[in-house]
Amino acid sequence: MDGGGLQPDTGEITLLLTRWQNGEDAVFEQLMPLVYPHLRQVAAAYIRRERNPDLLQATALVHELYLKLLNQKKVAYQDRRHFYTFAAKVMRMILIDHARSNQAQMRGGGSVHVPLSEELSWVEVGSDELLELNRALDELNAIDPYKVQLVELRYFLGCTAEETAALVQSSKATIDREMRFIKSWLYRRLHPDSAEPSE
Repeated sequence: MDGGGLQPDTGEITLLLTRWQNGEDAVFEQLMPLVYPHLRQVAAAYIRRERNPDLLQATALVHELYLKLLNQKKVAYQDRRHFYTFAAKVMRMILIDHARSNQAQMRGGGSVHVPLSEELSWVEVGSDELLELNRALDELNAIDPYKVQLVELRYFLGCTAEETAALVQSSKATIDREMRFIKSWLYRRLHPDSAEPSE
C-alpha cells in the first residue's frame, strides 16, 4: 500500500496537539488538514482493491477515524509520533468493527475481498482472517507491544518502512527485519497447517 506521505516532522503537528489538549478546540480544525491527506490515501487504497466499494467507503472510513480522534481528548498525545501511532490503533479498531459487522451481515458468502495490505494478501478487510489477525495481534501484544505497533503503522495506517522507522526512531533495515519476522509469525499463527507463501 502506498503510504501517501506523512507530513514532515516540522513540529507543527506537535504544537497543534499541545494547543488542542490545552483547551483550544478550534485547533483540531487546523490539525486535520495536515494529517487528512495521508489518512484519505490509506482509506482509498482499501477501496481501490474492493469488489463492492459501497460496503467500505474511503471518505466514511476517514471521517469515522476523524470523529474517534476528535473524541479522544483524554489521550495525552506527546508528539506527532504518538498521534500517528494512536491513529493507527484506531484505524485497526475501525477495520475490525467493520469486519465484525460484515461477517454478521454476510455469513457464508458474498464477503468483501480487500487485502489489508499487499504484503498481507492472505488477510482481507471484512473477513474472518482479519478477526483472526486481530486476535493474533492481541496475543503478540502481550509478548511484544512494539511489534504490534509496527504492524498497526505499516498495515493499518499504511506507513512506508521509512515513515515507520522515523516514527519509532529506528532504521529502515531494522523495520524491514522486524516486519519479516512478524509476517512469518502471523502467517504461522493464522495458518498453522500451511506452508508460508514465498516473498
